[in-house]
Amino acid sequence: MTESSYHTPIMLREVLELMHPETCMITVDGTLGGGGHSEGILERLPKGAQHFGIDRDLDAIEAASKRLARFDNFHPIHGNFFVMKGILPLKEYGADGADGIILDLGVSSHQLDDGGRGFSYGADAPLDMRMDRTAPLSAYEVVNGYPERRLFEIIRDYGEERFAMRIARAIARERESAPIGTTTRLAEVIKGAIPAAARREGPHPARRTFQAIRIEVNSELDGLAEAVKNAALLLNPGGVLCVITFHSLEDRIVKNVFRDLKDPCTCPPSAPICICGKKPLAEILTGKPITASEEELESNPRARSAKLRAIKRTNNEYRG
Repeated sequence: MTESSYHTPIMLREVLELMHPETCMITVDGTLGGGGHSEGILERLPKGAQHFGIDRDLDAIEAASKRLARFDNFHPIHGNFFVMKGILPLKEYGADGADGIILDLGVSSHQLDDGGRGFSYGADAPLDMRMDRTAPLSAYEVVNGYPERRLFEIIRDYGEERFAMRIARAIARERESAPIGTTTRLAEVIKGAIPAAARREGPHPARRTFQAIRIEVNSELDGLAEAVKNAALLLNPGGVLCVITFHSLEDRIVKNVFRDLKDPCTCPPSAPICICGKKPLAEILTGKPITASEEELESNPRARSAKLRAIKRTNNEYRG
């Protein structure tokens, strides 16, 4: 995988305007990918500042390291941002927290474009979909091993697919004769389960189901709320966390976490004064999520579903 296979980072200008890396000494890209956001940040950091890039995909680590080799203050880390606090060597640089963090959730373009990874319904490949190829669970095990009821729940909840029951039933029926081993075979099964009238318009009929299976394989939503909260709590006062999401489930989680950080009070609404003692930990910088400009959409259609939210740490009373 070469760095040329990585797309331009989504809403980079907006991220930089929110984060102000020129004022930061410690920054973190929790979803490094091809290093696009990291490159924009590194180009603006002041002298002596350090930048850490985390990714669970070793291909991404390798490609980003090549792209960012000219920066001696870039530090790649193989791991999951869900455990960011435990894998960042902040103490080595005399730091307790970060001044800026970016999380670009979901699958990256290079994973979609690399047909052999099994993320895309448009390329014939073994069913895989693992962001970390050392992980034990792949799409093959999900598709061929999960009970029909669980498949239905995953496709319904993670894919928000209205034909989830029909698709789960079709998968269960198909795998009785032989395991479903490739992306194209799975896509054909999904397509056959959806009524013809519903396939005439909109995106590929397999898109939502592939998304759902990918989320399950990579545990993208399990623990996401806690991970986003912990990232925010890792910020120094005045530090900014930017999060880019690509579907409503992710965006809802981020929105709720930000709301709770802004207003953590647990007192009943009828209480005349706050007695829980919980004070606001952050200020929301984006009342509504920011979306990509028309100009960006023309050059990068994959930004169409992206939403950017940001929050600023306002105190240092609790780091989690």
